[in-house]
Amino acid sequence: MPRPTAAQLAYGSATVIVSTIAMLLLSQTSTGLGVAVISAAALALGLLVALTVPVSKRRGRHAARTGGAGAPTASAASASGAAPDARVPEPRTATAEHPVHH
Repeated sequence: MPRPTAAQLAYGSATVIVSTIAMLLLSQTSTGLGVAVISAAALALGLLVALTVPVSKRRGRHAARTGGAGAPTASAASASGAAPDARVPEPRTATAEHPVHH
């Protein structure tokens, strides 16, 4: 089961608190059974609200990158007859990554 988002937690918690206070004030109940029924109804309402909050689709860090695993390589571009993609990086050597200082 996916973890709830911050918006779901906020909306659900606010709904429980506000609806509990409103129902207790409007019903003017003083019995334990009345408070229990109102509390259960408020929790159910809060859960309903939390589950129906629209969840935005998250984009991962890799989705915003260009030239990632989903990008065509130069060999794939040349095989399909298209010009090679200019964004495909050249292979780097070990000396380019770790220069030696004497």
